[in-house]
Amino acid sequence: MTIHYEKDDKNIVVLSMDIKNRSQNVINEVLQDALKNVSARLFADDDLAGIIITSAKKDFVAGADIDKLFQATDPQEMLEWLEDFKAVLRKLETLGKPLVAAINGSALGGGYEITLACHYRIAVNNPKTKIGLPEVKLGVFPGGGATQRLPRMIGIQNALPLLLEGKNFNPESALKLGMIDELADDLPDMMAKAQKWILAHPESKQPWDQSDFKWPGGDNHDPDIAQLWAVVPAMLNQKTRGNYPAAQHILACVYEGGWIDFDIACRVESRYFAHTATGKIAKNMINAFWYQLNAINKGESRPEGFEKSRVKKVGILGAGLMGSGVAYVTADAGVEVVLKDISIETAEKGKQYAVKLLEKRLGQGRITPEKQAEVLNRILTAEKADDLKGCDLIIEAVFEDRELKGNVTREAEAQIAETAIFASNTSTIPITGLAEQSARPHNFIGLHFFSPVDRMPLVEIILGQKTSKETLARAFDFVQQIKKTPIVVNDSRGFYTSRVFATFPMEGMALLDEGQHPRAIESAALQAGMPVGPLAITDEVSIALMLHIIEQTQKDFAAEGKQYVAHPGENVVIKMVQAFKRSGKADKKGFYEYPQDGKKYLWPELRKHFPPSDRELSQEEMMTRMLFIQALEAARCLEENVVISVADANIGSIFGWGFAPFKGGTLQFINDYGVKEFVEKSEALADKYGSRFNPPEILIKMAENNREF
Repeated sequence: MTIHYEKDDKNIVVLSMDIKNRSQNVINEVLQDALKNVSARLFADDDLAGIIITSAKKDFVAGADIDKLFQATDPQEMLEWLEDFKAVLRKLETLGKPLVAAINGSALGGGYEITLACHYRIAVNNPKTKIGLPEVKLGVFPGGGATQRLPRMIGIQNALPLLLEGKNFNPESALKLGMIDELADDLPDMMAKAQKWILAHPESKQPWDQSDFKWPGGDNHDPDIAQLWAVVPAMLNQKTRGNYPAAQHILACVYEGGWIDFDIACRVESRYFAHTATGKIAKNMINAFWYQLNAINKGESRPEGFEKSRVKKVGILGAGLMGSGVAYVTADAGVEVVLKDISIETAEKGKQYAVKLLEKRLGQGRITPEKQAEVLNRILTAEKADDLKGCDLIIEAVFEDRELKGNVTREAEAQIAETAIFASNTSTIPITGLAEQSARPHNFIGLHFFSPVDRMPLVEIILGQKTSKETLARAFDFVQQIKKTPIVVNDSRGFYTSRVFATFPMEGMALLDEGQHPRAIESAALQAGMPVGPLAITDEVSIALMLHIIEQTQKDFAAEGKQYVAHPGENVVIKMVQAFKRSGKADKKGFYEYPQDGKKYLWPELRKHFPPSDRELSQEEMMTRMLFIQALEAARCLEENVVISVADANIGSIFGWGFAPFKGGTLQFINDYGVKEFVEKSEALADKYGSRFNPPEILIKMAENNREF
């Protein structure tokens, strides 16, 4: 039975949802039909005093059936399914009997929307329980009535962030936000409180079904709300650049719903949802953030045959920005850390990074003083290699110099056990070459973190030619232990993320060298979906560092007897550093000026040193170049077996450097564009701008065989 129907001696019916053969309840045809059947049974019950909806599983309802959403292509079919589901909820909430949601566990998306159709919501106060509307993160939005019920329940201004940001909340936070009405200590307490509320409110109705209903905080006629509607669309567009229709449609649903009858407003919501859910962007985002991310987190790239492991003590070599960030997230995950640098003073300076972040969290009420002290006590600062004894993992995070990395490798390995892992945080230098300085290359691996480490969710695991499967398994487990997302790649210059990411700022600089306006270049990148413009991100990374990488790569090519082909953007890097002495944000002068009191702005001399072209490119053309160059390099990485899976390529690009999430990642971008059309466009770009746009053989064959990633 999908819904258990039990009636007690007070004529209160408890509906316990329990879909067979599933670990969680989801909104699908099975649950929908069961709700329809029980609503008919309830309607026919003359002695009914009230209804409690709860779950027989650990959680309430996880949300809509993602498989159904992903496969849906017909807006009319989606509209009909949604309207059918909402009709059931509407029937329950207008039954004329008090209806209580007893939230025993997480209620997300459509699961929370079921609770919104109830007259009262009680949740067990379990900090692991999550309550919220995360649909916008998958390219869709709450379509079960939330865009109409929530604003009428807590007000338009309070509801919009909950709908637009897709955040989940624990029960205490949800209560403060007005998302639920009461907390319970445990399951029996929850059921007792639900029963008590029903008996005290025998003629309960939804606020919007009452004749004297007024919108909390004011309706669309209210001057404050009118002012809100004058500002919010512009703010949203500035943030999303119009690339996320789900967010735009949320605004439309709430705004339009504020002028019309509740039932008509719900149908308006259904129409917007059907259009959004069957669109390309929803498919791209569901594919990336649900299917591919889940596959990665479940260990798709982790070797089989090795038990799950946990690291107890980590040694970090180098207390710079990267090493300090790794030390913080590792200690925060409960692991002992030795943060080593050339002096105690330098190491202590690195530890201050953790101090500042923890003080901020403490000030926000997110941690206790005890938690703050625990994390800081796990970070031991050191200047002697002896202090690395007992570490089962070493992470090297020193400057990108082969000789320096070799020296610290040998020094650390002399102190650690034969079974310990040594990982380099290098972003560009091949792991196999670095492992030559190791006494045990089978235990040597790359762990490429991204800055700032505390905010960036990705770690790129790089395999050297001699890295063992066991080392990979243990490194994979460590990345998950510190709550990061691991992708696995094979060795290559720049690996996957640095290699593909580098094409983005370099293409931006090529455009600058061609005489395109720097502001137009930055704007085109933002419109394309990148989080930061190519010139701004180059300042962040350091123009001087990019020059160092170029020079190191040239040396390596010469040593290997290979011909080095310069990128047209390299001319800009050389001029900025050598001629203009502008090395980036750290020195407060790069492509941007960084005044001490005020916002950064583009260096006014750029147009003088990179004169305007007589051929101004359209924004669309610049967007195309910056997105295509990244997707082409990602395809080459897959062809060369640098990146092992399509999922790793897509998630790596989104989590690693923010490649247009609404496109679903670098390789999904090609699918979205159409492989055949992508190849044709690439060839046209190559004719105009050079061989770097030539499509690799893997794409040509896929186009010929009508295949996609």
